[in-house]
Amino acid sequence: MTKSEAASQQAGSRAGSQARSARSSRGAAPKFYVGGFWARALAGLIDAAIIIPIALILCKVASALADLHIPSSRVQGLDFWLDLLLAGNPALFGAIGLTLAIACTYSMIFHISMGRTPGMRVLKLRIIDVYGDDPSTPRALARTAGYLLSVASLGLGFIWIAFDSEKRGLQDWLAGTYVVKNPS
Repeated sequence: MTKSEAASQQAGSRAGSQARSARSSRGAAPKFYVGGFWARALAGLIDAAIIIPIALILCKVASALADLHIPSSRVQGLDFWLDLLLAGNPALFGAIGLTLAIACTYSMIFHISMGRTPGMRVLKLRIIDVYGDDPSTPRALARTAGYLLSVASLGLGFIWIAFDSEKRGLQDWLAGTYVVKNPS
């Protein structure tokens, strides 16, 4: 072995030992436990309990301002609402659109500012990206788009959470996020 080869090998071993010491000085990676289907469903119900009254009030105000109303009927079962939907009733579509806009805004504000919604906070859940950080604004946008796709697929994107090995729904896969339990 020549002098230059020996010096190169010695420098390589020093660099390798420095890299090993740098890795060991950072400590072990934190462990996260994912939030399951039922905890996330309950958090969603808590959030819905916040969103629905706000949406009802704003829909009433918008309906009065636009002078659009749901037609009155003595029977208001599922058939009545399905008939309105299939007939393209503008008041119904306006209410659905306004409610979705309120829900998306609610989701975006809390995901960007706190990394979780109030329902998640009550159940000690939070959203992280693959690096363990709070979701960035583009990830929060992707997550909200995933919510809309999950609703459009009649809830299949949410039910997916129950059967996925990582407990990730469509919104999590699209945004590259996880919902985890907060360490106590």
